[in-house]
Amino acid sequence: MPNSALRRLPRVTEPAVEKISDKVAETGDTKSRILDAAEELFMEHGFEATSLRLITTAAGVNLAAVNYHFGSKEELFQAVLTRRLDPMNQDRLQLLTAYEADTAGKSGKGALTCEQIISAMFIPALKLARDHEQGGKNFLRLLGRAYADPAPFIREFLSNQYAEMITRFRAAFGRALPHLPREEVSWRLHFVMGALSYTLAGTDALKMIAQFHPEEVNNDELLLKRLAPFLAAGLRAPLQQASDAHQWFTEA
Repeated sequence: MPNSALRRLPRVTEPAVEKISDKVAETGDTKSRILDAAEELFMEHGFEATSLRLITTAAGVNLAAVNYHFGSKEELFQAVLTRRLDPMNQDRLQLLTAYEADTAGKSGKGALTCEQIISAMFIPALKLARDHEQGGKNFLRLLGRAYADPAPFIREFLSNQYAEMITRFRAAFGRALPHLPREEVSWRLHFVMGALSYTLAGTDALKMIAQFHPEEVNNDELLLKRLAPFLAAGLRAPLQQASDAHQWFTEA
């Protein structure tokens, strides 16, 4: 990396590292402490700005321990993601399968509604967001950073690691939206994932709910009822032709 790029990276202060060190001190074995410290630092400062030295300092271990358990910073970052994402995405696939089986049993068809597919994506993620022992909202913030990170290995890893889940959900949306080409379904699924991530990891939406409807803040069903129709409307929107889009932007 050029020296100029290094200078632009935010400096991680010693108090910040000490705070993380205190937090992970009681988390148990060496591997868990490394993962917990790395998760906190990657979340706050991103992949590039987080050095292995900072991670070892926060975890109270030496570099040899990181090399032994993970091999490299890239592999450590992947391990931080997979320990949370693997169970969540497995839950998503199981819920999607259960919905499909239930729908097939009732109607003889396997096509779900957009709302059902969104629920299969949303409920396991919301469960993770509520579980502080499994990273909670902090991990979802890290996941948002990972999706936006310019490092090619991160995008490639996420794409390859979760290809099965992405394929299953894309196919489910494709059956629910037969009027849309495959490419358009992929784009709309991408937008849905972004909206879900913002709702779960951001604080603005929850603050707004707390302001107007305090009783709904921890009510998963009501939150889903607000979000699902909004996303479903976007998914079902008529396909725009290039000429239509040009006219829309010109008139705007």
